[in-house]
Amino acid sequence: MEVTRGNFREVLLKLERILPAAEFLAIDGEFTGLHTGQDVNAFDTPSQYYSKLRSGSMDFLLVQFGLCAFSYDKENDKYTHQAYNFYIFPKSPQIRSAPDPRFLCQSSSIEFLASEGFDFNKVFKEGISYLTQPEEQKLREHLEEKHKSCNNTISSSPGNEDSFQPIPIPDEYVSTIEDSCAHIKTFLASSEPEELVLGCCNAFVRKLIFQTVGQRFDSSVVQLESRLTDKRNRVMVVTRAGSVEERKKKQQEKKDKELQDLEDAVGFTSVLRKISESGKLVVGHNMLLDVCHVINQCYFPLPEDYSEFKEMVRCVFPNLLDTKYMSDLPLFKDKISSNALGHLFKTLSEEPFKMCIAKSEEDGHGYSSLDDKYHEAAYDAYITGLCFITMANHLGSLQKPEVNPVLPSSPLINPYMNKLFLLRVQDSPYINLIGEDPVVRRDHVFFVSFPKEWKTYDLTQLFSPFGSVFVAWLSDTSAYVALHHRNQASLVRKTLTQSDTYTVMTYAAHQQIQDGITNCKCAHSGGKSLCSSCVRKRVVAKQSVPSSPTASVRKRRLIEVLQEDSPEVQTSAPKRKRSLSFGDKTTYSNRIIDPIPEEQEMDIVGHTKQAASSQGDRVSDKNTKAKSTGGINSTSSSPSDDSKTQPKHKQFEESDMWD
Repeated sequence: MEVTRGNFREVLLKLERILPAAEFLAIDGEFTGLHTGQDVNAFDTPSQYYSKLRSGSMDFLLVQFGLCAFSYDKENDKYTHQAYNFYIFPKSPQIRSAPDPRFLCQSSSIEFLASEGFDFNKVFKEGISYLTQPEEQKLREHLEEKHKSCNNTISSSPGNEDSFQPIPIPDEYVSTIEDSCAHIKTFLASSEPEELVLGCCNAFVRKLIFQTVGQRFDSSVVQLESRLTDKRNRVMVVTRAGSVEERKKKQQEKKDKELQDLEDAVGFTSVLRKISESGKLVVGHNMLLDVCHVINQCYFPLPEDYSEFKEMVRCVFPNLLDTKYMSDLPLFKDKISSNALGHLFKTLSEEPFKMCIAKSEEDGHGYSSLDDKYHEAAYDAYITGLCFITMANHLGSLQKPEVNPVLPSSPLINPYMNKLFLLRVQDSPYINLIGEDPVVRRDHVFFVSFPKEWKTYDLTQLFSPFGSVFVAWLSDTSAYVALHHRNQASLVRKTLTQSDTYTVMTYAAHQQIQDGITNCKCAHSGGKSLCSSCVRKRVVAKQSVPSSPTASVRKRRLIEVLQEDSPEVQTSAPKRKRSLSFGDKTTYSNRIIDPIPEEQEMDIVGHTKQAASSQGDRVSDKNTKAKSTGGINSTSSSPSDDSKTQPKHKQFEESDMWD
């Protein structure tokens, strides 16, 4: 049944009877758009997922809400349903200070709805309004203050409050004011019509007319008020005042009308309150977006704090079940190739499942599974309800003895309750509304920053020694890379290092930076500047420092970096071992120098065996030189070579500085 502004009050009264008697409720929504801003990533945490949804989706509008109430007849062992399709659009009440919402549209979503036969004219012309609780409270307080003021001045005209400080009438408005007063005088001299509507004018002229009428006419004879027409034009209406009792009666009628306008503005919010008050299980398919929009549009703006959001959802909908999450678990996942709603319904209609049949209780208030009206909100809610009943009964068929039917109150349903599915997330697929979210290990996931020119191929080539990978792009210059072979993670940490081209860090380290726990320049500079934390990670604990002039310079500079970034680093730091990897050629002060031979043998984590071996060779060379009296041993360096390298080392030691 389609519900618009015209039949909304009638349906609302029916729901007061239908909702408490229902076994469970199924919902679905249609929107003017899905997402804008930062896209959801495959390795987002649930809190990050919610944050992106809150910032990127709530400016769109929920324009159609489907509600399907399922009832179970124990005597006949069958389900029945009643479905309602609510068209929703914010309509400001005829009250000053009423909200005038703005919203976004996404062209692809509008095009899709149009292709499915969505009636946009019905939404914009006949859509049911709604208000959040803060908006409703503000308008109620405004009306109460206005009515209190009117009761106190029931014997005065609206213009008397300005009589003490009259506004001078500009010359260009004198004729307009005089014409209005002449019309009022003529109106009062006759008994017909009951009211006089003055021509449209701006707010300043209306104020001048109020002032002049209050000065020239007795408030016990004439009453003047402004009204908003159906075409949103504000006009001035003159009526005969009558007796005090008659004026009080008119004032009460006006008050009642304004309160009714406010109730109409609350509109669809009343439906959601009745759903919440019923305490019934609310079933949806991939329903996180539906829940977020419903709360944001009709209750409160979504909070920034993730835990507060979960608490708010529990208050509004204490019992939720997401059929997409339910169908994604092992008992069903192995039997269902796709859990998109249409595919899910088709799969559940075949063996080993047995699709439930739920007929409409009343003609024109339901659907048949043969209708094929996907993406009509109430029909999607109906199909979602059938899928839930079928999966629940399948759970019962696996029990010994068999349980049939499996109702929402059954303990078999409890493991699926209050968990909202997260679309496109790899290994943390739901939000747990009644407890802590699942903690997943992502030791095999790495954050990589790289040049803008890089493509997926470049990333797969970088990680190719470790097997196949999954790449989840974050931006043009960063991505998460997940290893298919998790046991290769430690090898990646030992092998891949930062360079002038790319930066690699663990997922956990990047999350700490995202959460503001640590501040690392490496993640933001492509590996060109190191913080003390990253420097320490690249220090090998058991490596001896080669005794070369160049090494001593680098060691001193390393100490300076550590002391600059971490005041707690003391002068004992020179005892730290170093294992900074420099590649084939490294730039210092715009010069290219050859790498030190022994450092060519060290990787980013410092393979200690190779370094120790190199050091042992040097000791052996020194002993050989000491014993030699004449000739040169074949494994030692010649004096001429030493003399050539010494000036180069000396020059670097005196003049070179780190970036």
